[in-house]
Amino acid sequence: MCTLEKRGNIFILTLTGDDQHRLNPTLLSAIQSALSRIRQEVTTSAGSATSSALITTAHGKFFSNGYDLDWARIPAQAQAQRDRMILVDTMLRSVVKDLLTLPMPTIAAVTGHASAAGFTLALSHDYVLMRSDRGFLYMSELDINLVIPRWFVAIVNAKVGSPAARREVVMKAAKLTAKDAVRLGVVESAHGSAAETVEAAVELAQGLVKRGWDGHVYAANRKNFLSDLIRCVEDTSENNDIKTGSRL
Repeated sequence: MCTLEKRGNIFILTLTGDDQHRLNPTLLSAIQSALSRIRQEVTTSAGSATSSALITTAHGKFFSNGYDLDWARIPAQAQAQRDRMILVDTMLRSVVKDLLTLPMPTIAAVTGHASAAGFTLALSHDYVLMRSDRGFLYMSELDINLVIPRWFVAIVNAKVGSPAARREVVMKAAKLTAKDAVRLGVVESAHGSAAETVEAAVELAQGLVKRGWDGHVYAANRKNFLSDLIRCVEDTSENNDIKTGSRL
């Protein structure tokens, strides 16, 4: 469901295939396994971390279309559905925490639609680049009659600069094109095609790697910079409020 490529000190994590890259336990486990492998590979015997960078991208029309709602709603029993909702929420929190603590700069090369939890996954990176010829960023919860998780909002608050932009994302459920996203400061830059978006991400990663930063120092600074967000991601008490059909 995903591949991990290494180009020098740049890791490229790709969600493979032409489906919607819906986030379910199988895909989330694959992503987390790749992040664990990256973390282990860059950590030296002396306890430092080599200067590296991660790019996350995807094949096909979608970067990620959010949680796999069909999988979550397979059981007939309401409690079983609720348990599945809690499981995918908990697993995505774990992936996001891994990204927020990874000892290197992280870049999302968004080459297709990123909706709801998929948008959250993209925003969990330090930089977001987006293709301009296709795709949009979309917090879809209002339009599908669901309550947005508080920790999704915490990521928006931490990563999107102005109150007006955050209102567009959360309270208007705007479908942001690359042009809109650049204007609102949601993404770093926009590029003409999927290939050009990945190429720009590689160029950005190369520049960051050349800085020669110790990855653990970088991660420690990020943890201090985003400490409130990380605490919110870790706080799973919100799962007590999940009711069947009202979340995800």
